[in-house]
Amino acid sequence: MNTARLVSLCFALSCASIALADGNPTLVAAYDPTQHWEVDYESGILWKFTGSATPLSYTIEPQMLTVKSPLVGDARSVAGGELVMRNRFSLLVEPISMGPEHHFIGVTASGDMEWWDRTRTFSIFFAAGGGVGWLDSKGHQIKGAQGEDFNLTWLAYPGVRYIFKNRMSASAGVYFQHVSNRNMNRINPGLNAIGPILSIGWHY
Repeated sequence: MNTARLVSLCFALSCASIALADGNPTLVAAYDPTQHWEVDYESGILWKFTGSATPLSYTIEPQMLTVKSPLVGDARSVAGGELVMRNRFSLLVEPISMGPEHHFIGVTASGDMEWWDRTRTFSIFFAAGGGVGWLDSKGHQIKGAQGEDFNLTWLAYPGVRYIFKNRMSASAGVYFQHVSNRNMNRINPGLNAIGPILSIGWHY
């Protein structure tokens, strides 16, 4: 085979490969949720658990609207998948169904570390951070209740997430929350609460 025929054959094969790639959906890059903003609605139930905080029983029903940023920095290959960091910002509206107070309303910011599989359909995540909030404190009337309306809050939140539809996800996790006025008031029993959280998310 002469050089001209070899060049012509290679050119023809290259064109055919490009055409097949354009027409084959299996070769198109998968949707990557870590490259997009995400809005989640999260709902759950938390119970007071033992510790140095208030001795009173509490049941809290957190409702959260959360915004997550695209990944910050670069993804790192770990255990057959990729580890990414994102920012997480939440608005908290938390009715208190058992306890002397009636509600806690606040905002939090945290880092969200996520491990994603290669197909970007499943992740394991861990978020941790804090913020501020307000409740209708009853500590000056009821012993063991919170003593200040303005409080600080901390969170730790591990869980799993699944992309069940293009640009939509669902997750389940365990949410820990601490509320305290950090001794801004002489009455400061604090509150530790933990429980399950479910969420649904939309990616943009």
